[in-house]
Formats: sequence, C-alpha cells, structure tokens
Amino acid sequence: MMKGMLKTFLSVTISILSILWAGSAPCGTFKDALGREVVIEKRPMRIVPLAPSLTEILYYLGLGDRVVGVTNHSNYPPEAALKPSVGSYVNLNVERIITLAPDLVIGTVDGNEKFVIELLEQAGIPVYVVNPRNVRESVETIGLLSEVCGLEKKGESLAQALSARVNHVVEKTTASREKPLVFLQIHLHPVMSVNSRTIHHDLIRLAGGENMTADEPITYPRISLEEIIRRKPEVILISSMERGGMFERARADWLKWTSIPAVKNGRVHLIESDLIDRPSPRIVAGLETMARLIHPEIEWDKAAGSKQ
Repeated sequence: MMKGMLKTFLSVTISILSILWAGSAPCGTFKDALGREVVIEKRPMRIVPLAPSLTEILYYLGLGDRVVGVTNHSNYPPEAALKPSVGSYVNLNVERIITLAPDLVIGTVDGNEKFVIELLEQAGIPVYVVNPRNVRESVETIGLLSEVCGLEKKGESLAQALSARVNHVVEKTTASREKPLVFLQIHLHPVMSVNSRTIHHDLIRLAGGENMTADEPITYPRISLEEIIRRKPEVILISSMERGGMFERARADWLKWTSIPAVKNGRVHLIESDLIDRPSPRIVAGLETMARLIHPEIEWDKAAGSKQ
C-alpha cells in the first residue's frame, strides 16, 4: 500500500514539475562523480544538499538563502540548523525532499543511497553527485559546485585561496625531516582509528605525520590499549562527536599511560571532529590545526580549531 501511495505521489509530482519546467532551455550540462550528465534547466534557486559538508559548501559560496532543506547534523553555520530537515544523509526522506520542490539536489557517492538519487531523478529533479576523497578533492568540490550553481568565478577564487593555505602547510611540513608517528582516535568507546582509505589519513600525511593505523585492513579499526602501548605513538590526537566531560576525560585517561611517548612528552591533544570529518571548506582549518599539533617546532601563523 505504501509503495502504491509513493508511486502515485511521484507521478503527480513529476507532472507538476514538467509543467513548471516546460519550455525552459538548459543552462548547462555537467558530468558528476558517477559519470552521469546532469542537465541543469535553470539557475538553481531551491537547493537541497544531502550531507552536512555540502550544506557548508553552499553557505561558503554565499548560497545559504537558496538552501531549502538540509540533512541532520547540518550545524554549520548555525543558521543552517534552522532549515527543514530531510533526514540523515544515510536515511533520507524522499517524499520530504520532493515536497520542498528543489530545482537541484546535491548528493555524495559516500553516504547517499543510489535508489534515492534514482527516485529524485524520476521526479524530474536534477541530482548532481560529488565524491571528495581527500583534502585537495574537497577544495576542488567547491569549484565544481560553484560552476553548477552559476557562481564559477567566485568559487574559483575561494578554492584558490583554500588551495594556497593547503600548499603553505605542505611546504612547511615537507621542509621538516621528522614524521612523528600519530595515533588518531575518532571514537571513544570502543577506541577506533582510521586506515589509509580515509580523509583523516590524508590530513595526517599532509600535516607531516605518519598514521599509526594506515595499514589496518579495516577502514575504521578498533585498536586495543595494548597495541597502542606497543606501537608507541609520538602524538595522540583525540577526535569525537562527543563533547563536554566525556571528551575532556578521554584525554585525562591517556595521561595515565606514561610509557607512551606521546603521553610522556605532553603531546596528547583534542581536535574538533567537524574540522576533520567533513570534506568541507573547514577541512583546511582542520589541516592547519593538525599540522600545528604534530609540528609545534615550526613557526606557524595563527590557526584555529583545536583544544589542547
């Protein structure tokens, strides 16, 4: 019964959208991360981004007024949280998205279900999909979305400025011969880290560190305390979506294990998860923060985003 209602709803919606868009000439055809050619019929004025990182990019481009819906946890900038929710990026409410009548939906390969994209396309809504896998691709995505949204020059300028900041960090860390062994904790209970197939690994690499768990077969491996003690990381970075007492207590718990070089030398730090988890413009601030923590001996410009 529910499937029948959804089918009827989609049919009606497709008919309405076809009438609204009839006679409009395409303003551009863009190839997305899935290799699809996406036709944008008109300058997008009602946009639904399907991940918090995409919401951040649109606001960064000055397109916050065109965003008509967001996914859960779209908390930056703060005003984004006031937009209607369309569910989590892994559990989207298709009916809600269609009801918002977007003229562009932006999705991600990593997170959004393929059937959601197909349903939206059946409803006549253009869906442009991106797939940033590392820091530089995150910056490039800003340029791609600015082009799709008709702000190519502005996006190019903003992306170039971010790229310059990335290059500055890389130049500084490349000049240093030291590559400290870094353990990044992304979850408190159980203790979890990241392997080489993550944006976090790319951050550690660009920041001039060596990822302790790079060669783990699982993308987000669980790591025992005994293994960490055995591997002797020189820097421990703690990132978690949990805040307040639990977040601070995680650092205090590490300070008991003085046989670990990172603990012995006072190099256990907290870093804001939103700065390193999302392929958004703030990933560059995350890189700058991480580089400063991994290489305190380098003379850095003022960077933001860390807790120590």
